[in-house]
Amino acid sequence: MEQKKLDRINELAKKKKEGTLTEEEAAERKALHEEYILEFRRSFGAILDNTVIEYPDGSRKSLKKDHNEDQ
Repeated sequence: MEQKKLDRINELAKKKKEGTLTEEEAAERKALHEEYILEFRRSFGAILDNTVIEYPDGSRKSLKKDHNEDQ
């Protein structure tokens, strides 16, 4: 997410705490927050896909989700 959008989220959060958030700003805050959460989840999923657990016996297992398991 662009730094400009992150700064705007923080600015709107501060206004919300102060109680001076307009309806338009609340809608903007919600949209930006949803975009941020979606991007966070995508990024975190990529981290987990590249994580490997190594067991004491030396075996390794990837955390990458097998998309065939859902069926």
